[in-house]
Amino acid sequence: MKIVIIGGVAGGATAAARIRRRNEHAEIIVFEKSGYISYANCGLPYYIGDVITDPEELTLQTPESFFRRFRIHMKIHHEVVSIHPDRKTVSVKNLETGEAFEESYDKLILSPGAKPAQPRLPGVGMDQLFTLRTVEDTFRIKEYITKNHPKSVVLAGGGFIGLELAENLRELGMEVTIVQRPRQLMTPFDPDMASMIHSEMRRHGIKLLLGYTVEGFREKDHEAEVLLKDNPSLRADMVILAIGVTPDTALAKEAGLELGIKGSIVVNDRMETSVPDIYAAGDAVQVKHYVTGEDTLLSLAGPANKQGRIIADHICGDDSRYPGSQGSSVIKVFDMTAATTGINETNARRAGLQVDTVILSPMSHAGYYPGGKVMTMKVVFEKATCRLLGAQIIGYEGVDKRIDVLATAIHAGMKATQLKDLDLAYAPPYSSAKDPVSMAGFMIDNIAKGTLKQWHLEDMDKISRDKSVVLLDVRTVGEFNRGHMDGFKNIPVDELRERISEIEKGKPVYLICQSGLRSYIASRILEGNGYETYNFSGGFRFYDAVINDRALIERAYACGMDYYSNPLK
Repeated sequence: MKIVIIGGVAGGATAAARIRRRNEHAEIIVFEKSGYISYANCGLPYYIGDVITDPEELTLQTPESFFRRFRIHMKIHHEVVSIHPDRKTVSVKNLETGEAFEESYDKLILSPGAKPAQPRLPGVGMDQLFTLRTVEDTFRIKEYITKNHPKSVVLAGGGFIGLELAENLRELGMEVTIVQRPRQLMTPFDPDMASMIHSEMRRHGIKLLLGYTVEGFREKDHEAEVLLKDNPSLRADMVILAIGVTPDTALAKEAGLELGIKGSIVVNDRMETSVPDIYAAGDAVQVKHYVTGEDTLLSLAGPANKQGRIIADHICGDDSRYPGSQGSSVIKVFDMTAATTGINETNARRAGLQVDTVILSPMSHAGYYPGGKVMTMKVVFEKATCRLLGAQIIGYEGVDKRIDVLATAIHAGMKATQLKDLDLAYAPPYSSAKDPVSMAGFMIDNIAKGTLKQWHLEDMDKISRDKSVVLLDVRTVGEFNRGHMDGFKNIPVDELRERISEIEKGKPVYLICQSGLRSYIASRILEGNGYETYNFSGGFRFYDAVINDRALIERAYACGMDYYSNPLK
């Protein structure tokens, strides 16, 4: 059996190695247009920022090492220019010699990846303008910085690559501006959670121009000028486009394969395309979202590797199937970590789901053990069934651990209420006896049983004008005086029973405290005395971070004496 693979990164390289492990005698040829195979795509911004100093660290395998281990021919600088399904051949061009030839196959695997989105704007292609997708792109940017010592850069786009580049270029001492049309960075996060990322970026000197439309580029006085719609232009020493990627599927289209979203390749759960004996994996394919079941595109390394493995298994006779992509991801944002899995509240509602959320800000480990830091966690679940749909976490430590637990719970089909039942490891340096994931489960269980009723940030304007309700802040006097919502009366929770007569009977009471815990205790006191209560989801800590663009609180104590992070110290 002869297998030809187009594209040697992630899905392609994984499929090739897996086939060899399953079949010692198969003939396997990989054609890769670039000069690199199996490179660490996600590490490219960190090489630019000198975090990774050795360029060889970016290349996980070389053609020589791959052949020694797997006896697989990795032909770099070879571009497949056309596919001929009728005669099961591909036309190939050797980019070094110009030689053109045809290669036959029994099975063909497409792993072309995605290419940077290139807007059709004036000035695209000028010397000071770059994109980042490949190792070659990385070296070009690195060489430009080394030779020209730019002091300023404009990044068009605020996704994963944009934020990683922004951090690394800022650490090199450059003035960094991010400009994009969407009004928030990192759309996998809900706007309220993304606001904390905005704050962290600004606190490190990153300028954010959100909601601005780029209309073109031009060179002026040896600088790059970024033209903005209805706004003054920007000037910088260089510009990097990080506005996303599109599936690189020109070959698939010409070969007559069925295409889907943004020209992506349509595959079934065995990763088979619409043409027999042709498979596809990675950023170029359309997949099902694991949570919603809707068609989607997700450019992540983990799914690409899994898809390559499934293709290999199917070619070797197994019935492996791809269950869908969940979109679990994590990113370093200076001193913070931001992570997400499943779907956010925005996309859940867009998909027509009736959802609710809980927001909590637990410590990363036991509060009495030194060094604990606060994380903000948002968990999304379906109202009627309590099906766990997604989660977002932003914090300083322990974020990756919790998001992976939640990702596993979603994959296992757990209800959000079952999070309370998880038996998670505990020792004071690592967690609390009530782990943050379990705490989310307790809260959702209380909601499901009617013990807890919530109000949310989006309700604030409505209830602040409602004269038929009582607005009650149960924090300490000191906390209240340092900042509070307008219209709220302050009665500390520990004084509530003695002062309960100050609260008018017959009116719903809308409660808030610093994190949501004391206001929940207050709600139980009031409910026990005949009041109807609603607890603010996230607490004043969350409100302050979102509305007032505060730094995410790094350390906190039960009495509310919070310490704000100072990432510049």
